[in-house]
Amino acid sequence: MLARIDPTRDEPVFAQLASSIRADAAAGRMRPGDRLPAAREVAAALGVNLHTVLHAYQQLRDEGLIDMRRGRGAVITDAASPLAALRAQVEALVLRAEREGVPREALVAMVRDIST
Repeated sequence: MLARIDPTRDEPVFAQLASSIRADAAAGRMRPGDRLPAAREVAAALGVNLHTVLHAYQQLRDEGLIDMRRGRGAVITDAASPLAALRAQVEALVLRAEREGVPREALVAMVRDIST
């Protein structure tokens, strides 16, 4: 897992970390059963507070993307499989929008409008 965060962004670091893990699962870089690094390791590697990493892991657990168990750590759940399948469909939609001249911002606005 290669977490990507930017402390200069307005988005909280825990949300960036959770988003990075989500993206890895959606791209198939992390699969069901894969273990996430220990929160202490991630915190040390990124130079962030342990509670920041735990907050990100908690958010992913609440979403059902990871399972956290004592002694076993955080593990990617089967919820990652539909994410990977959906990503392929989203990629196809983005390519179609590009072919038809629909600006990416318009496509994002449509998705946001539909989800509210």
